[in-house]
Order: sequence, then C-alpha cells, then structure tokens
Amino acid sequence: MIHPSYVELMKVVNNDTEIGEEPVVNSRYSIVIAAARRARQIIGGDDVMADKIGCPKPLSIAVEELYEGKVKIIPEDSETEI
Repeated sequence: MIHPSYVELMKVVNNDTEIGEEPVVNSRYSIVIAAARRARQIIGGDDVMADKIGCPKPLSIAVEELYEGKVKIIPEDSETEI
C-alpha cells in the first residue's frame, strides 16, 4: 500500500476548510495534478520543503510535502480561467 493514500492526502489538504465551505480538493484527480505540478517545480530547481524524505524522487517528495502541509493547494477561480 502506498503511504499516504489519496484519502489521507485529501483529509490533510482539506483540513483548513470550514463547515459548509467547498473543499479545496474533492477528487483523486485534483491531488494527482497538484502533486505533479509540485514535482515539476522540484525538478525545475525549487527548494525541497519536506522534513522527512523517504525517497529521492520528485513525485514522492511532492506527495510528502502535501502530506506534511508544507505546500498548500490554491483553488483556481472559474472566472479567471480563459
């Protein structure tokens, strides 16, 4: 089993939402996209923010950063999209 699972990641990412608010992440797809974007940033040279790095691969580091709450997902407004 992969740790953390997508369900655990969704709980951590949506932890700051108030009752009645739209969750930041509401599907596996959103978590995958967020982790992939962060992995590309790490590959591009951004500093790693995770405290515990079990695997040196960029995607694993990105998932760990999301799980530790070091990286926040900012939802895109539908009005600003082109």
